[in-house]
Amino acid sequence: MTQNPQRDEKINRRLERQFDRIERAIPDWLARTLKFLRQPAARLIRVPLGILLVIGGIFSFLPVLGIWMLPLGLLFLAVDLNLLRGPVTRAVTRIETFLRARRRAKARKQD
Repeated sequence: MTQNPQRDEKINRRLERQFDRIERAIPDWLARTLKFLRQPAARLIRVPLGILLVIGGIFSFLPVLGIWMLPLGLLFLAVDLNLLRGPVTRAVTRIETFLRARRRAKARKQD
């Protein structure tokens, strides 16, 4: 952790909110799996899964794999690697903001 505990707490809350938003957007069975993977006891599953998702995201040009795997893998890794928490949460927030703006623009275009 950094020298600023308030900043660390803010980053941790942002990471939790991002996982909560993902859980609300996916089917229940998948949300329960994600909730399990967020628990401290699931670290031995979460870290390798995060690495595999990042690798899958890098190779998103192949069938079945997708770019969605990259941010999810980084989020999983950020749970355990403090170094990644700040940059990953900021990047995911920017991606969400960009996607929301695109959806709004597309909806206005269709009207």
